[in-house]
Amino acid sequence: MRFEKLALRLGFHALGRVKEENAMSYPEFFDAVPRLRMRDPLAAFLGAVEDGVIEYGYIDAVKLAGHSCPTVASAYWLTYRALGTLYRGELPERGGIRVEFREDRTFGVTGVMANIVSLLTGATSDTGFKGLAGRFDRRNLLLFNVDLQLDMRFTRTDTGAHVDVAAHVRQVPSDPAMALLLQRSLSGQASPEEQRRFGVIWQDRVRRTLLDHGQDCKVFVIHCPAGDTATAPRNDGECARGESIAQYSSPPCYAHEFSGYFGEDEAGDC
Repeated sequence: MRFEKLALRLGFHALGRVKEENAMSYPEFFDAVPRLRMRDPLAAFLGAVEDGVIEYGYIDAVKLAGHSCPTVASAYWLTYRALGTLYRGELPERGGIRVEFREDRTFGVTGVMANIVSLLTGATSDTGFKGLAGRFDRRNLLLFNVDLQLDMRFTRTDTGAHVDVAAHVRQVPSDPAMALLLQRSLSGQASPEEQRRFGVIWQDRVRRTLLDHGQDCKVFVIHCPAGDTATAPRNDGECARGESIAQYSSPPCYAHEFSGYFGEDEAGDC
């Protein structure tokens, strides 16, 4: 077993050595974002992974979405922070978490965020695994159009403990050149160097959002119910308690920054 793990780390598998030129290349900061470890009882039951322990990184969210942006970053990080608060050092249980969204799944970026959340938590609406003999059902755990003051609510199905979360990525400023480079890139007028620079400064904002502002309560709000002693932060910053959460409600983000490019008439919270 140790040899097999070492071989995989060195780039070997059953078909031989993986060619380095086929390796995926992406910004280094993706690997600097803390990873989320969970235990999935279904994976353990079916022998998919040892003890059911599954680990996700930001790169997994990027692969699912097909891109990296503040919305994808917010979905990943809000989930990481919410589960860290709910489970206080325990391994979160994948499939044991209900996630509710304030908006409809088709509104703004809600659907994009829901896809990331579903990947990480196993929660689905009506399309997920139906279970085995009444166990491991993943349906009806992802809900929309819920009366919430913040963007999302994560609830443990075993204890009922919950946290409300929101992201304010507008608090992380864009590079002044971003809007012009975006316009030129979308219109096909950008040079190869301008296109490259646009990608670099776009990802730099994602990096700053996750690594420089990951514990910034003005950017990522994790709100616990007043008097709730079942939830507490796990080295992930402070959890707002006992305050009016209306002050934390998230405004649309992309519409404000890049008018005309991200469907501002239907802009969602991110």
